Amino acid sequence: MGSPEDEAYRLLQEYSNGFMVSQVLFAACELGVFDLLAEAPGPLGSAAVAARLGISCRGTEQLLDACVALRLLRVQVRTGEAVYANTELASAYLARASPTCQQHMLLYMARTTYLCWAHLAEAVRDGENQYLKAFGVSSKELFTAVYRSEAERLQFMRALGDVWSVEGRSVLAAFDLSPFPLVCDLGGCSGALAKECASLYTGCHVTVFDIPDVVQAAKRHFSFPEDGRISFSEGDFFQDPLPEADLYLLARVLHDWTDEKCSRLLARVHRACRTGGGVLVIESLLDADERGPLTTRLYSLNMLVQTEGRERTPAQYRALLGPAGFRDVQCRRTGGTYDAVLARK
Repeated sequence: MGSPEDEAYRLLQEYSNGFMVSQVLFAACELGVFDLLAEAPGPLGSAAVAARLGISCRGTEQLLDACVALRLLRVQVRTGEAVYANTELASAYLARASPTCQQHMLLYMARTTYLCWAHLAEAVRDGENQYLKAFGVSSKELFTAVYRSEAERLQFMRALGDVWSVEGRSVLAAFDLSPFPLVCDLGGCSGALAKECASLYTGCHVTVFDIPDVVQAAKRHFSFPEDGRISFSEGDFFQDPLPEADLYLLARVLHDWTDEKCSRLLARVHRACRTGGGVLVIESLLDADERGPLTTRLYSLNMLVQTEGRERTPAQYRALLGPAGFRDVQCRRTGGTYDAVLARK
């Protein structure tokens, strides 16, 4: 025990260095490394990368080699010079030209989530999110401040679009939603999931319901099919009348809130829902013992440091949906990060 060859010691090193791995990924995205290599006609040397990005040669070489070690980049030696290119992972998920690029979400994590996580111990000690310590303002004040900035608002909206570009189709296909011709995506943000829904179920109409600033930003900055099957409605889903629908989507919504607020929202959804309709909850589901999967367990800690909510088990979602009036609650694992829970009225 305790020797460099010990598996437990290697695991400890892997965990303790995890934040360095994240920062390599975040920095390479922010500096434009993956975009530059995606656009280049062939592999580039570190000096060429540094010159084109306007950054230091010393730092560039070290960052590129770290990306190689992480299998984000590949390297070849040509006439004595190391030249770099994107791996398939980087081409699919880190270059902006890719339809499944995750850069907006990664940069949101780097600029907001990462700073909150620096105060995880305080979050555990206090049981509260850490916006005050991370940014010097309360979570409510920060929310208002972020939404006064078009750039910050758009970053988060595009980040959610990144998620649904990869995960959207699998969660919407977990159940056959074709019996629900009128769909309302509550807190639907940029409309990215609505577009996936309209593409997958061609007979449906989807209304995206969100606060006025978000709806107006979506209309200004995001494109939508011209067939009229996606529309927008403005309001606060805790206070304002909800659009009538056969099916309500709650995607990455309930995990933000306490059980009491979730119950209140689900009761409002049940009242607005047409008879025979339902609600599709899209969240990352915890196992029954609440100790895994690891990603979902970490996401639940993220809810602690950033919101007042948490990730939940299927049984915990059933316990929220039943008292709200919903029946026939079914949970489906998708094999991805996000799962689906369908309940009927």
